[in-house]
Amino acid sequence: MQSKIYFNNRAGKLLENPANYLEAHWSNSLRQEGDAQALFTHMLHALQRYNWSRILINQVGMLPFSPAEQQWVAQEWLPLAMRAGYRHGAIVVSPNVMVRLATAYVTTQVQGLPLLYRSFETETEAAQWLLQQPVSP
Repeated sequence: MQSKIYFNNRAGKLLENPANYLEAHWSNSLRQEGDAQALFTHMLHALQRYNWSRILINQVGMLPFSPAEQQWVAQEWLPLAMRAGYRHGAIVVSPNVMVRLATAYVTTQVQGLPLLYRSFETETEAAQWLLQQPVSP
């Protein structure tokens, strides 16, 4: 069974994986204000809709988050996603150091919270780890 598109915009696309997790594939397109926020909002909706707790996040082609995007994700989106049951994020890291730094800012905001992020070089490794994590909280 193949993953099905849940949402798509300039920031990236979200796929429903038949193994009960969400895939977020960031694009290398220039984002306009609100594009990343829309992608994250649809991530939240998918977590709620399917009662999922796991996301595979592929950032290989991603452009760095703006400071405003970083702030919004860390302070607004993460708390909402955690209330919706988000518990495991498998990140396929970008070769771009600025993307890695922006992601590190966000992922360090979860210290002490029941959310676990792991970074991987390939999507296969990320999916293997994600599949070992519990399906729901």
